[in-house]
Amino acid sequence: MKKRNIAIIAGGYSSEHDVSLRSAAGIYSFLDKERYEITIVDIEPNVWHALVQWDFKDGKMIINEQVEVDKNDFSYTVHGQKVKMDYAYITIHGTPGENGLLQGYLEMMGIPYSCCNALVAGMTFNKYVCNHYLQGFGIRISPSILLRAGAERWSDEEIVAQVGLPCFIKSNVGGSSFGCTKVKTLEEVTPAIERAFAEGDEVICEAFMKGVEITSGAYKTREKAVAFPITEVVTSNEFFDYDAKYNGQVDEITPARIPDEVRDKVQALTLKIYDLLGCHGIIRIDYILTDGWTINLLEINTTPGMTATSFIPQQVRAAGLEIRDVLTEIIEGDF
Repeated sequence: MKKRNIAIIAGGYSSEHDVSLRSAAGIYSFLDKERYEITIVDIEPNVWHALVQWDFKDGKMIINEQVEVDKNDFSYTVHGQKVKMDYAYITIHGTPGENGLLQGYLEMMGIPYSCCNALVAGMTFNKYVCNHYLQGFGIRISPSILLRAGAERWSDEEIVAQVGLPCFIKSNVGGSSFGCTKVKTLEEVTPAIERAFAEGDEVICEAFMKGVEITSGAYKTREKAVAFPITEVVTSNEFFDYDAKYNGQVDEITPARIPDEVRDKVQALTLKIYDLLGCHGIIRIDYILTDGWTINLLEINTTPGMTATSFIPQQVRAAGLEIRDVLTEIIEGDF
């Protein structure tokens, strides 16, 4: 049987471009090479490249040979041979892969892909819209306000009066690794807003919730729904920031040290949110458990990180599953 050509689409236009390439290298290592021909496609604002030869050393991708992708049919030509992609595994953190733009392109090309559609991606990418939509179904969220570039801005005093101190100020349309600040004083509000606006044209100011941070992964196929073991996130940093995520300044405990009945409720809620939004492929939802094990939604990741040490591969291993088999199920279920 002819192997399917799988494109792992990475890169993107945000500050998390290189982080995305790390996930691409992880996914490449997980996929079944006997079943698939696999190409990493690096998307940058002006050009898309198929990475023909590359290596991964010391946490960085070293590109030795690349060729431009023809966007007219999502193909590339190397050594005189044209390669047209059959499937896209999207692992971009930020635009255009996490906000639905790329999904719209793939829909027009008739190419199946690994995550949710353009509408769902656009909504989940906008933290404020997504969380308030889910609040309508009784899901607890943190109080927050939204700031838009060019709009009349709330004063710092009004922001603090609404969400309190400490609070989090972060981009509303980007990842939480860059431009996110835990604000403790009134004087820190404006600089934090400026940092967040550097990542996008919307900023969310969100009340701080003290508790146990956890993250819950899941996926569905036509035959089954799978909620992975939950991970507890413990860091001595102010919050789960870039250094905690990518430089090891965190303890990630899987399964989480929470009561079984709380675990069951979180997993059930994750699968409920999956259906409420119409998700596809693997998702990861972050929560805070406050007093009395109350479950509060933080945010939803529809293209979660997939390095060897990322949450999802950890959770898959803790479930006694093989990540290669999980990814194969997802890919084959789209044909």
